[in-house]
Amino acid sequence: MCLSFQNRVVLLGVSGSISAYKACELCSRMAQNGAKVYVAMTESAQKLICPATFESLSGNPVITGMFEPYTLGPLSHISLSHQTNLFIVAPATANIIAKSAHGIADDWISTALLSTNAPILWAPAMNPQMYLNPATQANIATLKERGHFFIGPETGKTACGEIGPGRMAEPMNIFEYADILINPTKDFLDKKILITSGPTQEPIDPVRYISNRSSGKMGKALAIEALRRGAKVTVISGPASEPLPYHAEKVFVRTAQEMYEETVKRFPEYDIFIGSAAVADYAIKDPTDEKHKRNGSMHYLELTPNPDIIKKLGEMKKPKQITVGFAAETHHLVEYAQEKLKRKNLDLIVANQVGGENCAFGSDYVYALMITPHSQDDKPEFIPKEELTHRIFNRIGEILNNR
Repeated sequence: MCLSFQNRVVLLGVSGSISAYKACELCSRMAQNGAKVYVAMTESAQKLICPATFESLSGNPVITGMFEPYTLGPLSHISLSHQTNLFIVAPATANIIAKSAHGIADDWISTALLSTNAPILWAPAMNPQMYLNPATQANIATLKERGHFFIGPETGKTACGEIGPGRMAEPMNIFEYADILINPTKDFLDKKILITSGPTQEPIDPVRYISNRSSGKMGKALAIEALRRGAKVTVISGPASEPLPYHAEKVFVRTAQEMYEETVKRFPEYDIFIGSAAVADYAIKDPTDEKHKRNGSMHYLELTPNPDIIKKLGEMKKPKQITVGFAAETHHLVEYAQEKLKRKNLDLIVANQVGGENCAFGSDYVYALMITPHSQDDKPEFIPKEELTHRIFNRIGEILNNR
């Protein structure tokens, strides 16, 4: 569960695009994560989606017009817009964007947009030519200058059959951006954070490789928490199954050597490095250009050590830089983590259990504790990865404050 949404008020404005059906998933996700979601629909949107759908998903009455029966009070556009922590317009048509840019208030949503002080997130959805029209682009530029936020649109085939920018961003991407915007703590606002994530793959031949069970969930959780707190985030990821956050800069690699080169190249520009990737310790010495055939004879693979990314960064780091590592261990968890902390000159290490029923690989939970050169958690805890990332950044904040 995303903690940022707990007991927070979200206004979701749904305007008349065929993408209105996607707003149902967005509404449901936010409500399931503890948000108090209030949905307002334009007259056009009601032709596409029944208001009862959103009422069921949000658990609250749906606002369908300025002069409907006063379910939420006669000045709901004022009271709700003052109470809300985030205002999302999804889908956002060219019409509602134009109204907001020019201060027109002729329905509930456009009126509420003028009276709120909450962050406003737009998810445009329209015909590609409408989106690219200079008038629409000027309206979007105006709203961005006023501090509004935009996500998408995506490029592809739209409902009208044309291909181009105009498809509403996917609900999960909007949800993650909303999660970032609604979080009130921005204590890493001026920090640049570099994160490695996922597994690496070391090729045997064009078909086969050696790797591990890392899904990239930990790296994604770290990136989202850093974005929530206002940091600029870059993730260098191996071939993970978990998609990375929409608003992080992403660098995709395959092998440990590629990850090493990309990380070492970028590290001097960043304040904080977090190495959550499960990097292969060894690579195949001479991978073949042709697929190994099964012919009854034995094949022997000669391994060669991969470069140690975190150790290299520990040697490179300047006094103000912070490096954080992970120790994934099957046994002697604390002992091995303490040794790795010293050997690789880390400021913080997260020791987590792998193997057995508490294995962190591929799980939403982790059995872990944190160690610094001067402190150590009393014992490992079995907690959600999201909660662990929250604690990690709190500990990094303490390290920064003590310097």
